[in-house]
Formats: sequence, C-alpha cells, structure tokens
Amino acid sequence: MSTPHTLHPAAAQVMDLHSEVAAALAAGRPVVALESTIISHGMPYPQNVEMARDVEAVVREHGATPATIAVLGGRLKVGLTPAELELLATDPGVQKISTRDLPVTVALGGHGATTVASTMRIAALAGIRVFATGGTGGVHRGAGESMDISADLTELARTDVCVVSAGVKSILDIGLTLEVLETQGVPAITLGSEEFPAFYSRRSGFASPLTVQTEAEAARVLHAKWSLGLSGGVLLANPVPEEAEIPAAEITPHIERALADMAALGLTGKATTPYLLGRIVEITGGRSLTTNIALVRHNAAVAARLAAEYAALAAQMPQY
Repeated sequence: MSTPHTLHPAAAQVMDLHSEVAAALAAGRPVVALESTIISHGMPYPQNVEMARDVEAVVREHGATPATIAVLGGRLKVGLTPAELELLATDPGVQKISTRDLPVTVALGGHGATTVASTMRIAALAGIRVFATGGTGGVHRGAGESMDISADLTELARTDVCVVSAGVKSILDIGLTLEVLETQGVPAITLGSEEFPAFYSRRSGFASPLTVQTEAEAARVLHAKWSLGLSGGVLLANPVPEEAEIPAAEITPHIERALADMAALGLTGKATTPYLLGRIVEITGGRSLTTNIALVRHNAAVAARLAAEYAALAAQMPQY
C-alpha cells in the first residue's frame, strides 16, 4: 500500500475533504479530481448539474472516487455534496477563479468555480494525482498582440497532476499551445492516436508530440516522471468518441463566427472562453453541447482507469 498523502498544514486549515474522498486517499485508493468551472460557466442549467452528477457516476463506475473541486464560503472543497453542486450550478454569484484568484477568494470568503489551473493546485494539495476535464486552456488566437495565454499551461509546468482532456479547446491556437508545453517541459501525450485532438474534433492537423496506447502505459509514464524527480504535470489528450465528434472542417466556420462576434463585443480575459463556448452552442443549435458532455464523460472514464492503474503502481513501487 502506498503511503497516504499528508495534507499541507496551512492548506488543512481552509480545506474540507468530503468523507468519501478522505477515506479513499487515506487507503491509497484511486481518486479523480473534477473541475467546477464547467458547471458554473461552461453549460446552461439544468444540463450543468445533471452533467456533474453523471460524470461523478462515470468515475465511480470505472473504479475510482470522484472529487469535484470548488471554493465555497472561502473553503477549499474537495468532493461536493448534492446541495453544493446545485449551488454551483445555479448561483450567479459564483466567480470563475484561476490560481491567482485563490487567495482573494479564500480570504474574503467567496464562492469560486475552479478552472483547470486552480483545480490542479487544490488537487495537488489534497494529494490527488489525476484530474479529468473537458478541454484544457492554452494560447489564444492573436496572443502575439493580446498576450492571452491560459494559466493552465503554467500550472501544468509546476504542479504534479495529470490532466485528462480532449486536447486543448478548439477556439485556441493549438500549434502555439503545443510549442509552449514543449518549452515548459510538459509531456503532451495522446491516448491511442498519433494526431493531437482538438476538443470537438478527433483531429487537429498537428502531430501528437507523444503517444500511449492504454491507460496502463500512461500510468507507467506518470510513475516514471515523478519517481525521477521531474516535477510538473502531464497532459493526456483523449480524443472525443467518434460518434460524438464534430469534424474540424464542420466546426471551424462556427468557431470563426463566434470569434468575430466576441471581437465585436470587445470581450477579453477570463470572459472569453465562457462566451465562445456558449456562442458555439447557439450557432450549432446545441450540437456542440452534446459533444461537450460526451467528451467529458469519456475523459472521466479514462481518468478513473488511469487513476486505478497509477494507484496500483504506487502501491507496488513507491519509488524507483
């Protein structure tokens, strides 16, 4: 059995571990972190709370314990109750928070839905190694002028968590995002494909820097990386299921239209991604939302199997 993670003393003062999550971590059983921005700012109600409950069920079905993460009343929540999920899905006062926002939200007792970056940080503090999300942030189009680069990339470079996603979001500059990940030393690995996926689409036009065929292989990569003292995260890109994808040639014009609409409104910063995803839902008549839900469920299943494989390795070989 692997040695249970010891929560950082300072973090312990402001963190609430759900009893189910605490028991799993103490026993060295697999746990999968889940973000909350997708609940508060990624989908409309009631699909958002239905999706959140469904994804937690998928994680359980595949042998792991779900730990949806958020900040509520200034407390870092790792694992949520049904009432807390409902609050995140319906309260307009819940802010979208990245890592930079954590100290302010905690200090002022606010509610925050965590992005990929802040979910990674809280998961790492709790001792969770695997995290499932929809799509990862990255370098925004036009970043040469705006310098709009997601904090997700910075967090991946410094936090020891594997993020399972359907690649980076299609609204981003995928090529530049892969370049930044390489510069930061973050393994960008695609599961079962030589081509990096593009969120709604299985193909992006960019070769995957690295490839594994199974969750067991991915778990061995995680174990090797952290056993060798190579700090930082791993991005495991999991292509959307074929039956749910929107091919790149079909979704690209919709993305371009949404980007043009956003530019006309003058939106910048953290408002851009929620707007773009919502606008694409409108333009596609809801089809993109169906694809989004399908890929999140798929990522949750893969992450649960990965977490189980990694937990087994850690129990057998705590370190090389």
